[in-house]
Amino acid sequence: MSSGAAATADILAERRRAARALLAAPLLTSRSEDFRLVRRHVGELAAWFTQETGWRLVVDAETARLYKTPARLDDATRPARAPRTRVPFTRRRYVLLCLALATLERADAQITLGRLAEGVLTGAGDPVLAEAGIEFRMDRRDERSDLVAAVRLLLEWGVLHRVAGDEEAYLSEVSNDVLYDVRRRVLAALLAATRGPSTVAAAAPDRLLAALTADVTPDTEESRLRALRHRLTRRLLDDPVVYYAELPEDERVYLISQRHAITRRITELTGLVAEARAEGIAMVDPDDELTDLRMPEQGTDGHATLLIAAHLATVGGPRTEGQLLVLIRQLAEKYRSYWRKAAAEPAAAAELLAQALDRLAALDLVTRDGETVTAKPALVRYALAAPTIRKARSRA
Repeated sequence: MSSGAAATADILAERRRAARALLAAPLLTSRSEDFRLVRRHVGELAAWFTQETGWRLVVDAETARLYKTPARLDDATRPARAPRTRVPFTRRRYVLLCLALATLERADAQITLGRLAEGVLTGAGDPVLAEAGIEFRMDRRDERSDLVAAVRLLLEWGVLHRVAGDEEAYLSEVSNDVLYDVRRRVLAALLAATRGPSTVAAAAPDRLLAALTADVTPDTEESRLRALRHRLTRRLLDDPVVYYAELPEDERVYLISQRHAITRRITELTGLVAEARAEGIAMVDPDDELTDLRMPEQGTDGHATLLIAAHLATVGGPRTEGQLLVLIRQLAEKYRSYWRKAAAEPAAAAELLAQALDRLAALDLVTRDGETVTAKPALVRYALAAPTIRKARSRA
């Protein structure tokens, strides 16, 4: 390989790494190792995301922000998770996070956890929250732990920088305070919306989200096709699987006719590889990095999920959660020497099943309708094939 070709290959590899970093974490700060690469390739990256997805990439001295707006607003299978425990955020924690952000917007350059808690409690006094049955107190450790989970997420995002103290001490005793720097540029870059919230009239949450993320309505054939490409590329980048049957007719027809061109452009930038089946398309990461949920996963939870997946893919037809609960108990007994000891306890089966089904739903491998669980087409890859027994050749 010539020196020129090698240099070109290095540039493309850098650009791919920068693009993957933005897809994995759409808000990067200057403390990130990949921030420098994004700044170096910002022109090409911004042009690609604008052309193929309609997402804006804004880079300054402190942040690189890819303003991703989802193609779907009805997917609740991938919640925010507490940084240390990976426990999904509850409704209470989401509200606390929003109240904390509102408090930080009015705060000075530094703030203590105690002052932040006071601001959250003041905001929680809003009559709208009271009417919704949401109230907050910081008297007990479990109540403070919700606020700490929100604060640690802000630390992970880079909105806050810990100066002194520790959240664990605050959990034990309110008098043990923590001091933070507020990074205003990062805070200002958080909201990913196509219009400001103050310009949207009060409405139901689903309509409010739709209004905040709505794109300009296409008025020409060219802009209509561009909007189709944007929506489909967003789904291929964000969703584990894109099923033809779940797409509106215009998107389904467009994807079938343009799938090779769309997936080729995604592969060239990101290294994701298209896995095309009769039912749809999945963009697979050979390096297994661009996913927040892996399948299969190690440990008891991962093994249980894999076995449930294999069962659903093999038996055909829906199963009730009651039937799957019986299966989990049987598996816990069968693999008791390999699974963690607590898995054999009577109450553990329900938790193992819930975690397994949550993971399978997040990966778009099953649907859940009440107590009924149904395998989706992509789950077939986990089906257990019947063993093939070959007759041994006799020796002469």
